[in-house]
Amino acid sequence: MNQYNLGFIIEQALGHITHTKNLRANVPHDQEIQAHWVLPEWQKSGLKSKIPVYKSNWTVQAGLQARQGLRQLNGQVRLDALFFHTQVTATLAQNWIKQIPSVVSLDATPLQYDALGEFYTHESGPSWLENFKWRLNRDCFKHARHLVTWSDWAKEGLVADYEVPPEKVTVIPPGVNPDEWKAAKRQATSTVKILFVGGNLERKGGLVLLDAFRALKSETSEGNEVDVELHLVTKDQADPQPGLFVYNNMQPNSAPLKKLYHDCDIFCLPTYGDCLPMVLSEAGAAGLPVVSTTVAAIPEIVHENKTGFLVKTGDAQGLKEALKSLVTNQSRRLEFGQRAEVTVKERYDAQANARRLLTLLKQIAAGESS
Repeated sequence: MNQYNLGFIIEQALGHITHTKNLRANVPHDQEIQAHWVLPEWQKSGLKSKIPVYKSNWTVQAGLQARQGLRQLNGQVRLDALFFHTQVTATLAQNWIKQIPSVVSLDATPLQYDALGEFYTHESGPSWLENFKWRLNRDCFKHARHLVTWSDWAKEGLVADYEVPPEKVTVIPPGVNPDEWKAAKRQATSTVKILFVGGNLERKGGLVLLDAFRALKSETSEGNEVDVELHLVTKDQADPQPGLFVYNNMQPNSAPLKKLYHDCDIFCLPTYGDCLPMVLSEAGAAGLPVVSTTVAAIPEIVHENKTGFLVKTGDAQGLKEALKSLVTNQSRRLEFGQRAEVTVKERYDAQANARRLLTLLKQIAAGESS
C-alpha cells in the first residue's frame, strides 16, 4: 500500500471553516494518506495584528501564514503533494507550488469575487494594482499541477479570464455527510416553518426575507390558510415580530442546528453575495425545498421548480410569492424536498467528494496525469 504525506492549506474564513471540518472528518478514511494541516486565520490580536498592510489584507495574512506553516511542515516530513484552498493561501506561496506538486482549489475566481465585492465590503483598487493581482493569480494557476473548483460557474471563470485550459480544472463541490443531516419522515403540521441560516443578515438577504415574511404572514392569516413562522440563525439582531424566532449562537454542524433543519419545512436564503453557500447542501440533505437567488453558482444546486425556486436579489414581492407557493402546498414542499435530497446525495456528498479529491491528490503526488 502506498503512503502519501499531503499538506492541506485551507483558509479559515466564512464557509471555508465548515469545508475544513468536513474534510478533516472524511480524509482519515483513506488509509494511504497522512494529512498535515495548515489553517491560516485572521489575526485579531498580538503584534502581527498591528503591522501595516498585514493587519488589513487577508491575502497577505493568509499567504504569509501558509508560507510559515509549510516551512515548519517541510522540516518535519517530506511532503508528496499540497492542496491549497482557496487561491488566497496560494498566491504568495508559489515557491512551494513550484517545488511540490500542488492542487489549488477555489469557490470563485478573484474577478468573480470582485463582481460580488460590494456585498463583502470589498472594493477593487487602482488599475495598476488590479493588473498586478491578475498576473499574480494567473501565474499561481499556471504553476499549480491541477485546479479544483466548487462549481461549473467558477471553472468557467478560470477558463474565460485566467488563461486556464479546461482540462486542467476538475469540478468537485463541497458538501455534507447526507446521513448526518437526513430527517425523519416529515409530518403534516398546522404551522409551516421557514428556516434562514446566514451569519450576515443583510448580505445574505435576511432583511428582504423579513419584509417578505411580514407580508406572507399577513396574507395567510387573513385567509386562514396556514400559520407560518420564520426561524433566523444569524450573528445579527432582528426586531421582534409575531412568528419570528432568532438564534444567535448556533454552531456549524451542531446537533441543535441539525434539529432545527429537521423541525422546519422550507429553507430560504435570498442572498445578495455568495458563491456556493454550503447551507444549501445542508438544507437539501435535510429534505427541505429551497428558495434562493440567481447568484453565482446557486442555480447549480437549486433547480428551478424542481427542488425549489430562484428569485432576483432584493425582490421582496417575488420572494413572498415563491414562499407562499410552498407554504400553501404541502405536497409541493415534500416533492421538492425529496428531489433536493437526491440532488445532494448525488452531487454534494462530502464523503464521496472527499474520495474524488484524495484520488486526484494521490495521482498528482505519484506524477500521474490528472
